[in-house]
Amino acid sequence: RCYSEHHEESFEDYSARFVKFFDNVDDLFELQRGLNNAFGYDLVPSTSVIEAALKAARRVNDYPTAVRILEGLKAKANNDALYKQYLEELAPLRAELGVDTKEELGL
Repeated sequence: RCYSEHHEESFEDYSARFVKFFDNVDDLFELQRGLNNAFGYDLVPSTSVIEAALKAARRVNDYPTAVRILEGLKAKANNDALYKQYLEELAPLRAELGVDTKEELGL
């Protein structure tokens, strides 16, 4: 038996898979399931994955989950400089969707 026979997924494949997943999410349960899976890997999701997840959160009309996505990003980045880079890159989308960070909300 060859239980370890599985291909290694590249970061680009991982990103494409989760962007596609979040683009097709239409309810909160699926969004949260996808977020658990995406953040379960030992890597920081790409900005394209975070963008797709934020759009999905707003599409299913769940603002708290949108804020939690940014919280999860901060935890995964585990580096203030990297987290700030993500926030800068996501700033136009965050402004468009009206999503603030936990710190901006004063929490």
